[in-house]
Amino acid sequence: MIGITKLRALALSLGLQIFNKVPVAPEVKDKTWYSIKAAVEDAATPTIEVYVYGEIGGWGITANQFIQDLKAVDDGISEVLVAFNTIGGDLFEGLAIHNALNRLGERCTARVDALAASAGSVAACGAHRVVMASNAMLMIHNPWTWGASGAADDFRKLADVLDQTLEAIVASYKRKAPDIDDAELRRLIKDETWLTASEAKELGFCDEVIDGVTVKAQLGDGGALRRYHRAPLALLAQLEEQTLSDVAPAPPDTPPAPTNQPTAGALVNRIVRGCADAGISNLVEALTVSADLKDEASVDAAINRAKAVRDLCVSARLPELAVDYVKAGLGVEAVRARLFDKLVGNGFGEINNTPPLEPAAPTAPKPKAASPTKVYAERRAANTGKSKASKGEA
Repeated sequence: MIGITKLRALALSLGLQIFNKVPVAPEVKDKTWYSIKAAVEDAATPTIEVYVYGEIGGWGITANQFIQDLKAVDDGISEVLVAFNTIGGDLFEGLAIHNALNRLGERCTARVDALAASAGSVAACGAHRVVMASNAMLMIHNPWTWGASGAADDFRKLADVLDQTLEAIVASYKRKAPDIDDAELRRLIKDETWLTASEAKELGFCDEVIDGVTVKAQLGDGGALRRYHRAPLALLAQLEEQTLSDVAPAPPDTPPAPTNQPTAGALVNRIVRGCADAGISNLVEALTVSADLKDEASVDAAINRAKAVRDLCVSARLPELAVDYVKAGLGVEAVRARLFDKLVGNGFGEINNTPPLEPAAPTAPKPKAASPTKVYAERRAANTGKSKASKGEA
């Protein structure tokens, strides 16, 4: 296997970045998610704390920035705690952070507070010790790229780069979990595996599971998460909540609209009737469990969304998924992306959202084509009759 530096140079020569499935570099609105704090001198156990909460790479925290900031506060003695909550990013940046943490030796601990996915999991596994909150997750998957163009030879080179990059990923994980079976590790990577804290510990990626606290995953613009094949429904639902929270609230001086709050029973009855009218009675229970239904407007909106989700699943020939998607509170775009990945992964075509054609109006049956033989026989019979009549008159 060629070195990481040469591998990265080859990727750059092809105009590629290899990373998790982020189609466009999302805009970073602020820098509050990345911070580094020097150790307190009078502490019993001086610890440098680093928080990597966000994407890894050019649009987030770069390996160069990470290493330079760490050098500025590292005294060579203090413990170093790096807390991760990241969807991932540029793989080579993740590998560089992995190696930087590995060079710190036994004084480095990585802590997964909510999510260490893709390049984030590669980076975290560089630490001597990895601890995970009991409700955190770690995700591993194949290297991925986009934006390639060129002739057939260019794509063959690209495939070689991705294969070699996979070997770098395998080596990074095996450095943390040397006893894991190589074939099993490659299978987990290929299948895009989302590991709970206990599963990660069993495989050797995690040394200790600690009590978890509620920490929401840093999902960025959601582009990556929507393109993963096996992203947990809970994270997709969180993405929908994040999207809704971006909507600007009404000005504080706007008086609240007068509402007559209906009873819970009335709302349930409206759900049942609305679902029956929309032809989605099988989603009543899922809607009741998932939606925050406070009034008739929210009920109607939830029913419309559930019907749209059901229609998408039917178009994809996967109607059985509608219940889970509705129960998770997913919106149409999240479901569309998830179904698209499932279909592409299975070799099917795109989802056809075109409504079914209206049944054609009945048309009058077309007259049967005349039989030449029959016409000839009828004419001959008519001529024979005329001939006999003429002889009778004579």
